[in-house]
Amino acid sequence: MKILLVEDDRTIASGLKFSLKQEEFETILCHDAAAATDIIQHQLEDIDLCLFDLNLPDGNGYDLCERVKKQSDIPVIFLTAYDDEVNVVMGLDMGADDYITKPFRIRELISRIKSVLRRYHRPGQTKNIINIKEIQVNTLEGKVYKNGTEILLTALEYRLFLIFANHIGQVLTRSQLLDRIWDVAGDFVNDNTLTVYIKRLREKLEDDPQNPTLIKTVRGMGYKVGD
Repeated sequence: MKILLVEDDRTIASGLKFSLKQEEFETILCHDAAAATDIIQHQLEDIDLCLFDLNLPDGNGYDLCERVKKQSDIPVIFLTAYDDEVNVVMGLDMGADDYITKPFRIRELISRIKSVLRRYHRPGQTKNIINIKEIQVNTLEGKVYKNGTEILLTALEYRLFLIFANHIGQVLTRSQLLDRIWDVAGDFVNDNTLTVYIKRLREKLEDDPQNPTLIKTVRGMGYKVGD
């Protein structure tokens, strides 16, 4: 597993890199937003998880998170010295998967990293195949199958379901979903459009679209796929 670590405090960064190596994580270390942006633009396909400090000398972790999520749906954890609700909520709304407040214990960070990675890479699944009940997503082919039969999805339907598939068991808010599928394939996406696409996915993938068991509505929060 390869982690992109962006931390401007060189002492903290060095300690984190050493600790991650002890856990057999390979780390690409950047001390500023400019270097991190270059990695995101040219090497993101090799990255499994990002650790971003919120405050950087030439930018911030929010912008880096936005860049990552526009290119690929890989997990992002924020490292922040601030524990107030505004910063936490802002980060999560932008698509971050978790955050940890400094100072933190390295064991806690490692636990958070492994927990997030488990949500993205579940046991028994290869990097290119995601199984959810009778549904199989082949990310290499960009295709979805139900009981072995291909289900034809539009580009935006596929992208939306792939977001769910990469966050099995996690509640995703409508805001998070809109941020991640915005303008995919040149389509304008707003809140009403999202409702339509959720409905279409259910009609194509659920045994009983009126009583969905795959794409579940979590009242007052959003949607969830899986237990």
